[in-house]
Order: sequence, then structure tokens, then C-alpha cells
Amino acid sequence: MTAERKDGVLPAMSTYTAVVERCPETGLYVGYVPGFPGAHSQGATLDDLNANLKEVIALILEDGPPAISGEFIGTQTIVVA
Repeated sequence: MTAERKDGVLPAMSTYTAVVERCPETGLYVGYVPGFPGAHSQGATLDDLNANLKEVIALILEDGPPAISGEFIGTQTIVVA
């Protein structure tokens, strides 16, 4: 699926980082793109989740790039004694 904007211009390819967790109640993979409003989805497999997130992001980008509210830096391991 290639997202074409309403003005007919194809956007440049972009890469986004998603945080992925598994819901203990449903067993579904749940993912979201930090700082990207509305960019969240779920799927039965990681491939399903990836495809669903691509679709959600493409739909959001149809109206132009959203105002990103944060920047994903990474993860940290916290040790509590």
C-alpha cells in the first residue's frame, strides 16, 4: 500500500520506531509510535501488527505530516534492589 497524499504527490519513504508489547489478556501484539499522535494498532502476529501500523501511519500522513510531540530515544534497564 503506497500512501498518496490528496495533492497526488507520493511522500518520501520514512522510518518510524514502534514500541511493541503483548497484551496478557488477549495475547495480541500491541504497538504504538512514541510521540506520533494516533499511530497505534494491534495484531495477532508481529507481521500483522507491522502491516496494521503501516496502514495507520499511511492514513495519518494523508493529511500531511503530524506534529510530532516527542522523540524516541531508546530504552533503559532499571535495576531495583
